[in-house]
Amino acid sequence: MELDQVMGDVLRAARKERGLSQEALALEAGIERNYVSLIERGHNSPSIRMLFKLCKVLKVAPSELLQRAEESIRSAPKKRTSRK
Repeated sequence: MELDQVMGDVLRAARKERGLSQEALALEAGIERNYVSLIERGHNSPSIRMLFKLCKVLKVAPSELLQRAEESIRSAPKKRTSRK
């Protein structure tokens, strides 16, 4: 599983837990809504500064979001590689 997609999924889940739309999250964080969308779809990776801004609005510690992402990666099924 791609790291950018995992972070996007974690961010989307945290946003929905707070009952916020992408637009509301973006407005409160002072960023564009389409940037939130790009992060949630795994097309962009938030910078550390952006992660802190988003977490402040979501009222969650950045370390908690990173921990959720790490747990998601650990629990994802492993890709099989074929040997020749």
